[in-house]
Amino acid sequence: MRTDRLVATYGLNLVWTHFPLHPETPAEGIELTKLFAGRNFDVEAAQDRMERLMAAEGLPFTRRTKTYNSRLAQELAKWAETKPEGQGIHYALFRAYFVDGRNIGNPEVLVELAGQAGLPADEARKVLEERSFSPAVDRDWARSRELGVTGVPTFVTGRFGAVGAQPYEEMERLVRHVGAVPVVGGEPV
Repeated sequence: MRTDRLVATYGLNLVWTHFPLHPETPAEGIELTKLFAGRNFDVEAAQDRMERLMAAEGLPFTRRTKTYNSRLAQELAKWAETKPEGQGIHYALFRAYFVDGRNIGNPEVLVELAGQAGLPADEARKVLEERSFSPAVDRDWARSRELGVTGVPTFVTGRFGAVGAQPYEEMERLVRHVGAVPVVGGEPV
């Protein structure tokens, strides 16, 4: 993925900040046509664009008809990030949502995904039941508002950002603008 390439090339530290995209979505999900009804939004054109972007990135993608509330998935991801093996949860959630069309608002699905990502399923279940990472996600949502984030993905470095899926060259321009230089073996080139 582009972000993985940037991290490796420039020795960056990638920090995930969660964003409340459609937090009004019910736990059981909602049909995309209903979510965007009356908003002058072409669901089919958006799916076409996503399919092209994913293909260009070499990522799997399946057209879907529903969206799900991602709040619990964000809380699970925030917890996973505290674990040495936790970064894999992001790909597991991506695959579940964008490829398999699974409900990432369902705690049972999330516990299963945590286990598949190599995380302790019993701990994942406890985190979701106790909502122990809810305050951390609340802070992320507040930070997103402070940064003026309006969509996902949004990439921010320093005081500069880019919204939406960007070509690698644009993301590279962004990190170079704030002084990042390529590294080899941990040393600037």
